[in-house]
Amino acid sequence: MRYPDYLLKLIAVLKKLPGVGNRTAERFAFQLLDWPPEKLSEMGALISSLKDYVKTCLECGVLIEKERCFFCHHARKEPHLLCIVASYKDVFSIEETREYHGHYHVLGHLLSPIQGTGPTPMVIEKIKNRIKNLSIEEVIIALDSTLEGDATALFLKKEFANLSVRTSRLALGLPMGSSLDFIDEGTLGRALSFRRSY
Repeated sequence: MRYPDYLLKLIAVLKKLPGVGNRTAERFAFQLLDWPPEKLSEMGALISSLKDYVKTCLECGVLIEKERCFFCHHARKEPHLLCIVASYKDVFSIEETREYHGHYHVLGHLLSPIQGTGPTPMVIEKIKNRIKNLSIEEVIIALDSTLEGDATALFLKKEFANLSVRTSRLALGLPMGSSLDFIDEGTLGRALSFRRSY
């Protein structure tokens, strides 16, 4: 005997979340069946209005809740630094280290020829303009230590070669093939502190 169709649809949706397999999705679905209707309504309302209340800054790409971006409109202790990350989630990981006090720029994706994701000229031009407008002296490339991350870092280094800016990349403490999502604060902090020229 199989589960009711509506439950199967819920399980299929839950499986789309990263790290959630069939068994975990089933556990989540059955747990939700035990929730009172008001809690389910609250969760549904939060999910359906998520994009209305959480947006990305048009300038740097970081998540914002209001019209003004905290990172763009608050004075930074090291205004001559620009840290380039792949995802807005990486910004919060770096902020937790309390080692970095400069500006950020979120790429949104890494270069991946296999998936057909190439460089976006508009994005690169925007970063170059920010480097000039903010009088950036050093660009820190804080990307995952993966094939895509390495390819993107190399591409960015070449793009910035003609600018009067130093380029560095996170180094010490990040194992090969790792993602910033799974790096603890101490390791990430050391990687920032002991970055090297790239």
